[in-house]
Amino acid sequence: MIGPLPLAGLRILDLTRLLPGPYATLVLGDLGADVVKVEEPGIGDYCRSSPPFAGEVSGLFHLLNRNKRSIALDLKNPGGRDALLRLLGSYDVVVESFRPGVMDRLGLGFEALRARQPRVILCSISGYGQDGPYRLRAGHDVGYQALGGTLGADREGGPGTPFVQVADIGGGAWPAVAGILAAALERERTGAGRHVDISMAEGCLAFLSIELGRWAGEQGGQPMLGGRYPCYRVYRTADGGSVALGALEPKFWTAFCAAVGRPEWESRQWDAGDFVREVEALFASRSRADWVAQLGPLDVCLEPVLGERDLAAHPVHAARGSFFPVDGLGTTVRHAATPVRMSGVDAPRRPPPALGEHTAAVLRDAGFGAGEIAALESEGAIRCTPT
Repeated sequence: MIGPLPLAGLRILDLTRLLPGPYATLVLGDLGADVVKVEEPGIGDYCRSSPPFAGEVSGLFHLLNRNKRSIALDLKNPGGRDALLRLLGSYDVVVESFRPGVMDRLGLGFEALRARQPRVILCSISGYGQDGPYRLRAGHDVGYQALGGTLGADREGGPGTPFVQVADIGGGAWPAVAGILAAALERERTGAGRHVDISMAEGCLAFLSIELGRWAGEQGGQPMLGGRYPCYRVYRTADGGSVALGALEPKFWTAFCAAVGRPEWESRQWDAGDFVREVEALFASRSRADWVAQLGPLDVCLEPVLGERDLAAHPVHAARGSFFPVDGLGTTVRHAATPVRMSGVDAPRRPPPALGEHTAAVLRDAGFGAGEIAALESEGAIRCTPT
């Protein structure tokens, strides 16, 4: 690492749990922000107890919470709430993912926070935003994608249940990172904070950019990149594996046709239906490894579809250090790097925290005396001992 990390000095109180907020603060923590995870004293982040487990906690919790500290505050207890408000003097950003209105009921809404710290940035991540008719509606990723458009009929047979959380990560976490950094940059000019309002359903619209462009041109039909056409599709191979062909530009499709000995296919790049079955039959005649060996080195945009067992070992990930081990909470877990690479910067690899591991230290740094900390702990407002 050359010099301090890019976000060194940015201090964040993270009240979020589960996936979207913790991933956003993971990115910021990897870039040097001091992220203090604020957890409920009893069970902490629900993600801690979500199976499957790795050592003492959930493998997911381990992956999402490296480079963070944990304090255990009961925000429903007046002492815990007041402790958080007092901490504001030392912190720049508060991130929360409660249902809209919860922060206000706790006495921690944006106006209350700003009254204590005019420079505070509050980032609120919710399913449908802080206003509008669905602001209080319960939901999960699959529902946010449904209303955000990314579950539209993008494959044969219509919509299916996704196994990746597009709304949580793409629609929630990454817009939150952008919003927090934009507000922090503006604050350098104005001295004032902002309330950043992130709707995960709305965030899904970014993934529809190509389709929105098609709709603006009044072109109906199935999505262009949903597997309808033979040049852009996933194909099963003889050994049960799969390859992804992305020969979208004519030059790539032409190279593919030549490489597989089918020059007569060159004019059929945009044929669907029966012709797709012909291409499927070709790929089904050989193994994934055979196709990758033949076509991978050529400019045809073909790659293997990787699974759990071969993802980390693939040369592209191995060469870039996309995966690395992190020790902590009773085990060693293989972590995935957050995908922001900057010259001269090596992200830290500190283990995730135990629940309440840093409560006393964080409060002491904010000026709390030993007697105050003991009194808060005795009344159940905080928890200082890790589990």
